[in-house]
Amino acid sequence: MATIVFENGEPRTESVTLRSDVVIPPGIETLADFRRWALSDDFPETGRIDYINGRIEVDMSPEDLFTHGTLKSQLLSKLHYRADELQSGFVVCDRTRVSDVSAGLSAEPDVVFIAFDSIQSDTVRMVPKASGEEGRYVEIEGSPDMIVEIVSDSSVLKDTVDLRQRYFAAGVKEYWIADARGPQLQFEINVRGNDEFVPTTNDEDGFQFSPVMQCGYRLQRSSHPITHWQYRLEETPA
Repeated sequence: MATIVFENGEPRTESVTLRSDVVIPPGIETLADFRRWALSDDFPETGRIDYINGRIEVDMSPEDLFTHGTLKSQLLSKLHYRADELQSGFVVCDRTRVSDVSAGLSAEPDVVFIAFDSIQSDTVRMVPKASGEEGRYVEIEGSPDMIVEIVSDSSVLKDTVDLRQRYFAAGVKEYWIADARGPQLQFEINVRGNDEFVPTTNDEDGFQFSPVMQCGYRLQRSSHPITHWQYRLEETPA
C-alpha cells in the first residue's frame, strides 16, 4: 500500500479525507493506479499531490505570494522568452503533470522545459486526453530537459532530497532549485553527474551556466516599497 504523507509529516496508509472536498481514494497502490486517478475527473483541483517512489505526498499549503508566487512568475517568463528566442522547446508550469515509470514518479513541478528534440527522439511523450481530441494533452511522460522547484516551508525535504533523486532517476538533464524564504536568496542550477545532480559553479560575476538553455543565469532579489520582494533572473549569453 502506498504511504500518504500529510503536511504535518504524519504518514497514514488508509483512505482519508483531508478536507471536505479532498479525498484520497482506497486502492491507490501503484504508480499506474495513481496516474489513472490523477487524470480522472475525481482528482482534486486544488493543492499539489505527488507520487514519489511508492508514496503519495499531499501538500494543501497556500502558496506564499512573495517567496514563491512572484519568483515563479519571473522564472517562468524569462525561461519562456529564452525558449522562444532559441525556438528550442516549450515551457509550462503548475498543473502540468510529469510522470516516469522507471523513476516511480508522478509530480507537478513549478516549471518544466521540454525540448522539441526530446519529443522527436521519443525521450518524452505527450499523453493525450481520454477524449482523444487532436492536439489535447494532459501529461508529460519520460525525461523533461529541465525542471524548476521553488522551496516552500512544507516542501524542503521533498525538493532538496526526494524529488532531486527521482528527477535524476527519470533522466532529467537539469534541476533548478530556488529558495527565497530566508535572509539570503538561494539559487542553484544542477546538472547531471555520474550518480546524482551536481551544482554548476558560479563565474566571477555570479552567473551559473545552463547547458539546456545555452546561457548563464543569475537570480537577484530586491525590496519593493509595496510588494516586499521583487525578483530578476538575469542572463548572459555563453
